[in-house]
Amino acid sequence: MALNLQTFKTRALTSVIFVAVMLAGLLVSYWSFFLLFSLIHFGCWFEYQKLIGLIYPDYKTITPFHKYGVMLLGWSFMIWMMNDSVTIGNFYVAAFGWWLMIILMIVLPVSEVLLSQQLNLKNIGYSFLGLIYISLSWGLMINLRGLFMNFYNIDQFFDLGWLIPVVLIASIWINDTMAYIVGSFIGKTPLTKISPKKTREGTSGGAILAVATVSLVGHFVFGLDAIPLIVISSVAAIVGTCGDILESKLKRMAGVKDSGSIMPGHGGFLDRFDSLLLATPFVWLYVVLVLH
Repeated sequence: MALNLQTFKTRALTSVIFVAVMLAGLLVSYWSFFLLFSLIHFGCWFEYQKLIGLIYPDYKTITPFHKYGVMLLGWSFMIWMMNDSVTIGNFYVAAFGWWLMIILMIVLPVSEVLLSQQLNLKNIGYSFLGLIYISLSWGLMINLRGLFMNFYNIDQFFDLGWLIPVVLIASIWINDTMAYIVGSFIGKTPLTKISPKKTREGTSGGAILAVATVSLVGHFVFGLDAIPLIVISSVAAIVGTCGDILESKLKRMAGVKDSGSIMPGHGGFLDRFDSLLLATPFVWLYVVLVLH
């Protein structure tokens, strides 16, 4: 296949901008991290609702209050998951998220009946699945960022909250890249009919190389413990691939190639963060139950 230089330039430029924005959001501060994932949260929601509307056309009839209210409900959960030490003046930000979430959980069902004149359980079910699929994951990502935010060593303070999210995201990026490269050279056996371009050889090779790269570089270059690196990168490779397949299934059911077009040459928010969406809750469980 001949290389399309214009397509290559578009993809390359988009990738550079994407990486720059991600690194700035991840590393600058706790607030930049929250703002970054708030943007990703709403972007994923808009695309999810579009896909569900194509799969189940009646979902397109939901009221604007339902459409945007459920997004705000998910966002309020993200705020609630913020570190308890984060304040604006004397006000704890997480408390605002808690009360906003409670209010919306009361108001949304009532408004659904009053505004739409009915209680469509299927539409509510799809929105609830969106909360689990999108908002739960990004809320737990915000919580991950805050777990090691206040780290003290004798009389010095370190904000290491970015470390685990960066390891997780790097693992997924390396896995995706290596799976593509290995699959391009030796991939022969399709992994699943849902995503025919994925091969067993590429998936296995990508996972092995991702775990090896993250673990070796993290341990020998940055001095991090090897076991957590192995666990997190393994979860990213295995569960992240399942997340990619899940989003491919949604797109196939909706009859579209990409979930959106926000990133030319790369698709939409769900296309870029499908692996991270599914991997985040599993990494969060490991960190909370074992490391924290």
